[in-house]
Amino acid sequence: MRKILLTAFVLSGQLLFAQTNKPGNLIQYVNPFIGTGAVDTNSLSGSNFPGPTTPFAFVQLSPDTRDAPDDPASGYDYNDKTIVGFSHTHLSGTGVADLFDVLLMPTTGAVKLDPGKVEVKGSGYRSTFSHQQESAKPGYYQVMLKDYGINAELTSTSHVGLHRYTFPKSDSAHIIIDLNHSLDKKRSYWQCHIIGAEIRVVNNTTIEGYRILTGWAKLRKVYFHAEFSKPFTSTVLANGRRSVENMPIINGTSLRAALNFNTTDNEQILVKVALSPVSIQNARLNMQAELAGWDFDQVSKQSASQWETELGKIKVDGTLQQKQIFYTGLYHAFTQPNNVADVNGDYQASDLTIGNAPDKAHYSTFSLWDTYRAAHPLYTFIQPEKTAAFINSMIRQYDTYGYLPIWQLWGDENYCMIGNHAIPVITDAILKGIPGINIDKAYEAIKASATTDHPGSPFTTWEKYGYIPEDIESQSVSITVEMAYDDWCVAQLAKKLGKTADYEHFMKRSAFYKNLYNPKTGFFQARNKDGKWVTPFNPLDYGGNGGSPYTEANAWQYAWYVPQNVPDLIKLMGGNQSFSAKLDTFFSLANKPGDVNGNASGFIGQYAHGNEPSHHIAYLYDYAGQPWKTQFYVAKVLNELYNNSSSGYQGNEDCGQMSSWYTFSAMGFYPVNPANGVYAIGSPILKNAVMQLSNGKTFSVTVKNSSPANCYIQSVKLNGVAYHKAYITQLDIMNGGKLDFVMGAKPNKSWGTKPDDVPPMWGYTN
Repeated sequence: MRKILLTAFVLSGQLLFAQTNKPGNLIQYVNPFIGTGAVDTNSLSGSNFPGPTTPFAFVQLSPDTRDAPDDPASGYDYNDKTIVGFSHTHLSGTGVADLFDVLLMPTTGAVKLDPGKVEVKGSGYRSTFSHQQESAKPGYYQVMLKDYGINAELTSTSHVGLHRYTFPKSDSAHIIIDLNHSLDKKRSYWQCHIIGAEIRVVNNTTIEGYRILTGWAKLRKVYFHAEFSKPFTSTVLANGRRSVENMPIINGTSLRAALNFNTTDNEQILVKVALSPVSIQNARLNMQAELAGWDFDQVSKQSASQWETELGKIKVDGTLQQKQIFYTGLYHAFTQPNNVADVNGDYQASDLTIGNAPDKAHYSTFSLWDTYRAAHPLYTFIQPEKTAAFINSMIRQYDTYGYLPIWQLWGDENYCMIGNHAIPVITDAILKGIPGINIDKAYEAIKASATTDHPGSPFTTWEKYGYIPEDIESQSVSITVEMAYDDWCVAQLAKKLGKTADYEHFMKRSAFYKNLYNPKTGFFQARNKDGKWVTPFNPLDYGGNGGSPYTEANAWQYAWYVPQNVPDLIKLMGGNQSFSAKLDTFFSLANKPGDVNGNASGFIGQYAHGNEPSHHIAYLYDYAGQPWKTQFYVAKVLNELYNNSSSGYQGNEDCGQMSSWYTFSAMGFYPVNPANGVYAIGSPILKNAVMQLSNGKTFSVTVKNSSPANCYIQSVKLNGVAYHKAYITQLDIMNGGKLDFVMGAKPNKSWGTKPDDVPPMWGYTN
């Protein structure tokens, strides 16, 4: 646990909340600096960015502290001392970097068009800054650029970034536009480079251009239209080291521009920058529709109002730290997926053609290996319209690409991670009755995605062997157990639609995990195509993203991944007592080899909360009749592995998954199987929570004697009636009502322990 709080950060954050928010407003609890920088610079902290965005927006405007961002992937590290500029697109919480489009930076003094090196003070156009002169809240970011005496403020709409720069008196003030700024181009396995770019001076208040580049997303086109509140007096355009004054247009692969101004003391210059993935004309349309004027404060207020509405879908009470973690978590969960469609509905499709979304929404940034576990189930409760739009966007990829997204960025499938976890997301939404989805089309896409060979999912091999052999496909154990879960989801949707043959076929495949269970070792273990176990075998050995049977984990962490049939997993391991004893060892075995994957952090024994394969495991005691152990470990994670500082997460936040685990668990329940409508009960830490449901009803949780010491459930009531089950169902929640907990310092070993109290396999009426 990292309890160290950055004092200046906390004090400045509390001062900001007090000065800018009325009592009772939920945005006062959002702390955008949570998850932006680890205390220990060798560990992960979230990889979030502090700059402004609106919910699920295209433009996400934020400072970059690195010339060539790589790690953290957000481009901003709280531990850095300089800012290189403000770019308009970012990833929130990912483990891999990309985007950072159209960077702006205000400066004074001699024109410098190279960012410069961090260690050389004053070289290039970067500037030092101090957290004491930096602030952020939903819809607003501010920092003093110390080297220039320029106060920079940022806000945004969905497609437009708005900058307000307050300059000192200067006859050599500049605003730099950098189209060469990108993720680290030296990382050869991404082979990032600019294919082509253009900067065009339309007039002395307007700049337009584009860049086409490769990176994590294989081909991206970014068009921009920028307007300035004050005419610039002259320009310098540069391609690499070659620069020309007052030229109307420049093309190349390493473009920057300096727009020159004369400023009076405390003079403000505003810049608004509209983006489009389709065309400059669409960028102009986006600006015309969303930000025709120049009222910075009004735009910031509108963004704050949008966030207030979204955050209000769950209202909670608890300690200040709990509320800051909770509402910042919702903020992070609603930062993506991103609507990459322009205001007219145009978007760049997966096959690089231009499509048009009739609802003006086409979403991307689908980190599905992470978010299918808790973020998407959370969206079904409080973002049902968005859930339908997410799924319709996924189905559009199927139309153009042949299968559903695995990890989609900017409309481009990048094949990151394993399995095809759009399948449980779509299955869960349909079984929950989310409207606005073409169910027959969705099933067509799901079945095709579960039968068509594509990278990471070799279904011909799957059908032939009944598992993935390690000598055919690396990460074979993780792929096997995760595809088995996806197959279970296909089967459930087939059953709902009356497709009996499909149901039986995919149910058979959903049990393929058994073929990699080695009863001699008690682990899921790799086999080659000849059926022999891969040796030597050490369950502590970590894998990354290839070269090992395990994906970003070890055999201990993947021993528990059968969410579709926990009773069978318990049977494989010898019954409840043997299963629980192995869980006890898992949570206490502290041995770690020297090659622990970089994503492994937040350890409790072998449990690693900093990465997703561990996220459901603490809840498995509920299934074995020992729910008090679930309560202990869930409370331990909630209270010790999250905080409200820049190091607030124990791993990458992963596009809302790390936050959604906290959101569910703080309220007292969690979807171990994200698509069966059953929620295992843990240890609620909030005083109360009220969730506004999509059907107009509310579901509330109250907790008596809530404290870190009182982590054990003494009794529960559901709608005023004594309740002994270690789970609640989708129907319990959607019917509305109230779940009351009484907590204490000692376990009540008679609650939730009977055979009928353990979570069932199914929580829907169908």
